[in-house]
Amino acid sequence: MSSGVLALLAFTPILLAGILLIGLRWPARRSMPIVFIVTALIGLTAWDMSFNRILASTLQGLGITVGLLWIIFGAILLLNTLKHSGGITAIRAGFANISPDRRVQAIIITWLFGCFIEGASGFGTPAAIAAPLLVAIGFPAMAAVMLGMMVQSTPVSFGAVGTPIIVGVTTGLDKATISERLEAVGTNWEAYLQLITSDVAIIHAIVGVFMPLFMVMMMTRFFGKNRSWREGLEVLPFALFAGLAFVVPYAITGVVLGPEFPSLLGGLIGLAIVTTAARKGFLLPKANWDFAPSSEWPSEWLGTIEMKLDELTKKPMSSFRAWLPYVLVGVVLVISRTVPVVKDAFTSVSAGRHSDHDRYCHLLPSSHAGEGTDRCGSRIQWRAAQRGLRSAVHRAYGADPDQFRRKYVGSAQHADRDGDLGGR
Repeated sequence: MSSGVLALLAFTPILLAGILLIGLRWPARRSMPIVFIVTALIGLTAWDMSFNRILASTLQGLGITVGLLWIIFGAILLLNTLKHSGGITAIRAGFANISPDRRVQAIIITWLFGCFIEGASGFGTPAAIAAPLLVAIGFPAMAAVMLGMMVQSTPVSFGAVGTPIIVGVTTGLDKATISERLEAVGTNWEAYLQLITSDVAIIHAIVGVFMPLFMVMMMTRFFGKNRSWREGLEVLPFALFAGLAFVVPYAITGVVLGPEFPSLLGGLIGLAIVTTAARKGFLLPKANWDFAPSSEWPSEWLGTIEMKLDELTKKPMSSFRAWLPYVLVGVVLVISRTVPVVKDAFTSVSAGRHSDHDRYCHLLPSSHAGEGTDRCGSRIQWRAAQRGLRSAVHRAYGADPDQFRRKYVGSAQHADRDGDLGGR
């Protein structure tokens, strides 16, 4: 097949999902099984995938789904706990004290708090945490979801303490080959990774300045009483201020410190700056904006999670106690990704995924068999195995170990995947 046909086949599942969900407005429970079947058939016929590989990919997808549902379960459990304990009343009153304007509330909660959660955790948690919080203070469920999805933009590249850059770039590129070329011109991989980080931070920061404004304009246009873009533009000065409050520390930390903390520190610093400025009325619009009464909302705006606002005044509590669970969530997320001991404890349970070093454990020389008995389970043991492999290759062949690995191990892996080796 030509590359154009293959590209079309690869895009077909996404196109079909868009047609069924958006064009025909089918529910996901009907649309996605059809998309899955079509995808599997394309894999079997066009891509020559084996049935076992499709089954394994399906099980992997189910595992990812369970992980996402677990995140959502925790967010909804926290939300309902706050609802019935009176915490939502205090949070709602706190935002009303900052500003009763829904546009300002959307910027502070979704953009700034959401960016902070993305930097700390990533993997969809901003939408899972910020969207229910918006529903709790009186936003339509569909508007909350839309805003939660739009925040998955500028902060995502440095989400989960830089995982997309640190892991994605390192494993997505041929690090050994690139490192050789970099060393030939007098630099190294670390400088190259920092250059990528700086470029990504600057480019995304430029767009991020305008993201709060885009979010608010979408909200007023599709969920406002007057369906107006202009009502969103009325908050232009404050929206740009909120965008800059996030992207300036975001870009500086990306250029100076590296990929771990741009979204995290940008969100935290921006949240402190903007909430303080909003309390003092800095750049706030003169007229407040709100949704129509909830009784006038179309049924499709509503979700299965509904907050009865008249019930939220029964058991008020202090703002500190109300926000404490969300603060603790953020603190735990940061600690679990920045403190090595805690991070290792959280990631010590494996679901059977294997990194690159696991693939070469069977090549460990016999002189290192003692180190290699459980060598795939430990980074320290892998380093010992790697040293032994490099030494053995150099002694036996007089060749550069990295070149040997790319030439022979890589070709063996391709043959194994194609079934030429008959499996292991």
